[in-house]
Amino acid sequence: MDQALKKRYAYWEWRTIIVLMIGYLLFYFVRKNFSIVMPAMEAELGISKVKLGIFLTLNGIIYGLSRFINGFIADRVSRKKMMALGLTLSALVNILIGLSPALNGVLNLLDGDGKATMGLIWIIGSLWLLNGYTQGMGYPPCGSLMAHWIRPSELATKQSIWNASHSIGAGAVAVICGFILNRWTYSAWQWCFFVPAILALFGAAILLLGLRDDPASVGLPDPHELDREDGFEAPAVKKQESEEESKAIYNTLLKEMVFRNKIIWILAVTNFCVYVIRFTILDWGATFLTQYKNMSIASASSVVAASEIVGGIIGTLVAGWVTDKYFKSRAHRTCLVGIVLSTLSFFLFWKTPGNLPWLSVTFLIMSSFFIYGPQALTGIAASNQATRRTAASANGIMGIFGYASTTVSGAAFGLIAHKFGWNTVFLTAIVFGIIGAIVIATIWNAPADGYAKAGKIIGNMKKQDRQA
Repeated sequence: MDQALKKRYAYWEWRTIIVLMIGYLLFYFVRKNFSIVMPAMEAELGISKVKLGIFLTLNGIIYGLSRFINGFIADRVSRKKMMALGLTLSALVNILIGLSPALNGVLNLLDGDGKATMGLIWIIGSLWLLNGYTQGMGYPPCGSLMAHWIRPSELATKQSIWNASHSIGAGAVAVICGFILNRWTYSAWQWCFFVPAILALFGAAILLLGLRDDPASVGLPDPHELDREDGFEAPAVKKQESEEESKAIYNTLLKEMVFRNKIIWILAVTNFCVYVIRFTILDWGATFLTQYKNMSIASASSVVAASEIVGGIIGTLVAGWVTDKYFKSRAHRTCLVGIVLSTLSFFLFWKTPGNLPWLSVTFLIMSSFFIYGPQALTGIAASNQATRRTAASANGIMGIFGYASTTVSGAAFGLIAHKFGWNTVFLTAIVFGIIGAIVIATIWNAPADGYAKAGKIIGNMKKQDRQA
């Protein structure tokens, strides 16, 4: 490939990564704002921790199901349109949540003290459940687009760069909502839904204008061709296939490389455990820092933001670089190291005395630093193991396991915190960290990807067709 073509490919590759980062961080603006607003909703509307935890759990379960369903859809439709539609719908749901108390005159949603009746609780809960589905239209297009645009030898590094969008989005919305609540008090909680929603609508337009679904759509070669030219092991670029042949290959790979692939299921169980720790920090951080560590809401939201922006971004980038540089793209090995160190850091955060707040904050940020590597790399490993043809489908399974973790980190932790206190919550999160480390350790010797296996499967299919 000549230098002009390589330069053009690099432009489109980085354009895709940057636009996906902008789009996905704005998905977080209209999802993780809820976690920062929870103390305000508890104080202003009288919604208990248990109910708020149930909202988180139902949202997470629906989100996981949505990622699973949309993972299959994303392998078949325009991924940029799916992602833009999901962001638009999520923004509209957030606006409706902010407007919901205005219906009080019609539906009697507030009692005499201005607290939420069950009617308002049902409305907010139902809308947040709907938001879970629309949010599930975000990740599958991202995973599929990156598998199509980025060569396998660089996927861990470059997808880790994209994965920083999680932390940028969660951290930035924590700062925005923390500022709103600190400047105008908890009574301004609705603006924590309005402001992110408006920004998300602009993001949907950027996705539609900035993305293309694959290199071929702009006259560029398959990324595997670049790997082969640079001396990396890579499958031969697929020849033109008929629609019937392509569908048959996809169905076979879906069965063999996803549903019958034990590595995918081990990664999925690991992902469940990783997300328990991640969501303990992200969803409950603002609450347990104010209630257990006695911080102000402004300080607590700043710590959560620092955990995401400083810990999550740097941790993700370092994990991706280490995977490609030292573990030869074996993402599962980096996952094991990250889970162990994150669990240890969270334990130290828990046990740090209350008169050393700076040390508590340091350990919490370290836990976020180490957990975001596995959070990103389990999905990257699934993409590589399933190959790009079924990457979105494999990540659908990862999503449903990851967000099924909200049964623990959401409703269960809300109930545990209410009944037994935060110490029991922290202990439970640590136990899941230990389980995750044990599970991922069982595939330490697994290959970096499944392309060789997929090539044999396709070869056998074509051989059988010729013999028939």
